[in-house]
Amino acid sequence: MHPSIKPANPNFSSGPCAKRPGYDVSQLDLSVLGRSHRAPIGKKALEKACLDTARILGLPAGYRVAVVPASDTGAMEMAMWSMLGQRPVDVVYWESFGQGWATDINKQLKLDNVRTFYADYGQLPDLAKVNTDHDVVFTWNGTTSGVKVPNADWIADDRQGLTFCDATSAVFAQDMDWAKLDVITYSWQKVLGGEGGHGMLILSPRAVERLESYTPNWPLPKIFRMTSGGKLIEDLFLGATINTPSMLCVVDYLDALQWVESIGGVAATIARSKQNLASLETFIEARDWIDFLASDESIRSNTSVCLRLNLAPEQVKALIKLLEQHEVAFDISPYRDAPAGLRIWCGATIENNDIEALLPWLDWAYQQVK
Repeated sequence: MHPSIKPANPNFSSGPCAKRPGYDVSQLDLSVLGRSHRAPIGKKALEKACLDTARILGLPAGYRVAVVPASDTGAMEMAMWSMLGQRPVDVVYWESFGQGWATDINKQLKLDNVRTFYADYGQLPDLAKVNTDHDVVFTWNGTTSGVKVPNADWIADDRQGLTFCDATSAVFAQDMDWAKLDVITYSWQKVLGGEGGHGMLILSPRAVERLESYTPNWPLPKIFRMTSGGKLIEDLFLGATINTPSMLCVVDYLDALQWVESIGGVAATIARSKQNLASLETFIEARDWIDFLASDESIRSNTSVCLRLNLAPEQVKALIKLLEQHEVAFDISPYRDAPAGLRIWCGATIENNDIEALLPWLDWAYQQVK
């Protein structure tokens, strides 16, 4: 017999991720809908998204936040195409998205003096080899591998280069040393369970100085331009977006930020995510047929948790299909380029009771396909 209790919310997708507990779309402030994003009401909502983000995350003084097009990918592309090329570049990756940044840098921007540091899924490269007098591009949390950097100790305080951090599965879920990061990007649909299509771009004063002092030798599309006449377009970081955003998505994001504050801020969202991981760790430690892709717990993600099973790939697919048919877990397949296994989102919007309810079903499904 299969277990009798199912997760109340079976949405364990790693993006778009589950909405916050208690979410009700009818409770959103929809007064901005049908209004221009450049009208005072629209710009105020966008400005609030930027300023509240900086305040809730506790960003250092002088850091700027903007809403930009095309999700985390758009934010990263915007930053790389606008600022790379002045210094040598060290690219660090251990999963699909980081590899994508390396491809862009080497094959699209075609930069000289690029060093690449790579590790297989489940591992990290040797971060001690990275030269932070170069510009450094890396993901804080590898969404498709379940591997995160343990800290920012490998980044020098007196670095000469800029650090470009894709933080889309880390921000609001992991402790981040903001002072070590110059360009930070993420998207709403990850840890906060927001809607897709919009990215967040955070710049340190050092990154702003690069923008105002360096012009790349390639053309920049309008959608990437952050300066005018050699000066930062400050309005971009006060709610004046480059293109038209979805105001429905904006108020949805504001709702998520309000929820974060209501439960105790970023410390609370980090704790929720860590608790979810801890439940999986307890379960897995007692079984020999399932393990983490990241065997080193110091680099193990507490958001995009990637697991490997002692099953053939077709059996893994059967297990995933079985759980979906019983409406126990949706969208837990690994990323298309990742090894066969499971990927279970454990971010802050996931209730721990739902993780606990899922675990007996993993046992049952394993026995069915085995």
